[in-house]
Amino acid sequence: MSGYAEVFRRGRGRHRRRRRIPLKTVAVLSALVTCSAFAVTRMEDDPLDCAPRRGADGRPARLPVECRGAGAALRAGAPAGKAPGRAGGEGGDGVPHDGDGGRPGRASAPPEAEGGYDRERCGNTSGRLLLSLDDWAYSDPERSVRIGAQLQAQGVRAAFFLIGKFAAQYPNITATLRQQGHWVGNHSFTHKQLTALDDQELHDEIRSGVNGNLLRPPYGDAGERERDVAADLGYRICNWTIDTHDWEKGDGPGGLRSAEAVRASVRDASQEEKRNGVILGHLFSNFPAALNDIIADLHAQGYQLCRNTGPVTENVPHPLPC
Repeated sequence: MSGYAEVFRRGRGRHRRRRRIPLKTVAVLSALVTCSAFAVTRMEDDPLDCAPRRGADGRPARLPVECRGAGAALRAGAPAGKAPGRAGGEGGDGVPHDGDGGRPGRASAPPEAEGGYDRERCGNTSGRLLLSLDDWAYSDPERSVRIGAQLQAQGVRAAFFLIGKFAAQYPNITATLRQQGHWVGNHSFTHKQLTALDDQELHDEIRSGVNGNLLRPPYGDAGERERDVAADLGYRICNWTIDTHDWEKGDGPGGLRSAEAVRASVRDASQEEKRNGVILGHLFSNFPAALNDIIADLHAQGYQLCRNTGPVTENVPHPLPC
């Protein structure tokens, strides 16, 4: 303060001429006062708000730069329950080989209808059941088309939700499955949990996946933001009503649940889950080995499956023509 006092002090005598303060000194002092006020104001500001927000058009708004990364890390740490990462861990490609059941990060909820579209049933109102197979057959990519041929011979149409990273390496698989009469949907590009991504990562993960209009989010985990981004890119979310838990550890081949245990998951499911239902299985599990018995059990219980009526395009009609 001694410097300030010396600058501002006045002459002692009544008639003593006051000193003019140099303009340079005034500028320095003004800057100091301004910076001090800014610092106080900044410390009293509310914490940075990184909560998801929407613009005037209702679409997800881009978060401030300071929020990116930190916000994603907070979201990634939030989920409870089964964390991403299969019993068997990750493959050498770094992509998790876990299943999509368990839905980390959200509590169990009843099927959600969205403007007449039931995402748990993928818009199925036929009374029949839709078989669906997710992910990728990592050690045997051609397993997908063999399963497709088997179901085609039985007159059954299924939906395959493939990880885009691998589907891009084997484009003939997607084309062959559609030629066999099966729908092929988007299961993201690298099987990341969509709710743990920032807006740009979410957009890229969906956009880079398999072309079409059905999206199965990894782990079935998608909230309003994910649904809106998917819709902007032309996709409807398609989950399931019956989870076979075929990705869990068990005493079957590969250390996973046996074909018999998987079969029982479908056989013992409720009537509500079966009517207009969607069955979740995986290409890397023992679900394919259980398919014949699953189909036989459903027929014995009076249920039918979606009919295979020939080749399909990349877009799936709504409601499902089962």
